[in-house]
Amino acid sequence: MTDELFKQIDLFKILLAVVIMASAVLIAKIVAASLRRALSDRLKRDQLEILVKISYYLIIFLGFVTITPLFGVSLSGLLVAGGITGIVLGFASQSVVSNFISGLFLLWEKPIKIGDQINVDNIAGFVEDIHIMSTIIRTYDGIFVRIPNEKVFTSNITNYVANVARRFEYVIGIRYADDANRAIEIIRDLIDREPFALKYPEPQVFVDNLGDSSVNIVVRIWAPSREWFDVKMKLLWNIKVELEKNGIEIPFPQRVIWFANEMKIHRES
Repeated sequence: MTDELFKQIDLFKILLAVVIMASAVLIAKIVAASLRRALSDRLKRDQLEILVKISYYLIIFLGFVTITPLFGVSLSGLLVAGGITGIVLGFASQSVVSNFISGLFLLWEKPIKIGDQINVDNIAGFVEDIHIMSTIIRTYDGIFVRIPNEKVFTSNITNYVANVARRFEYVIGIRYADDANRAIEIIRDLIDREPFALKYPEPQVFVDNLGDSSVNIVVRIWAPSREWFDVKMKLLWNIKVELEKNGIEIPFPQRVIWFANEMKIHRES
């Protein structure tokens, strides 16, 4: 009777272990398939496969750890030894793990994408690649810079093209003798003729202040983020040329000096 009871218990443990492992395998496959669907457009194929395999075998390992007590296997000794080893390895690979986890968060949150123009920790340029451990940026000088993902994730990220449109601004000074209304009309006409200058948000052209040597006109224009720099440079030059054609000049700094003894000097001369 006792032997039959033990056999039933052993059979029950075996069946339970099989169910647990089968469930672990099923969950691992579901997680792997979900990762492939979610990250297929964010990771290279080799990087994605590494991540999928790590996740798959980690779940299988957890299932195996779950069933070991059913067969009287004590993991306490292994856990103690593994704990000491883990502490040593943890200190040695702290930055590696931090970069790996930060890379996963970057891929999940997607604050940046390949091709974006960004500024991270005063390093500005184009995002060339996003790896699990690091991000590669090509600066505007053509220099490739590798930034650990921990620094990318914990730094303030300025993404210049995350929004579809970006605004730029000029401050254009004209002489007091020039017609400010005419200058504004010329600038507005140039903006209207520029195909990449957006109609909405509406451009703004107005006299902002009366400076020491000039009447200062502020020009604010929105353009597509990808065309922002070219439009800014092109319009600035066109505005200068067109104002000069119409006799409106950008003045040099001027000072009017009054001499208290001017009349006396004149008389003596």
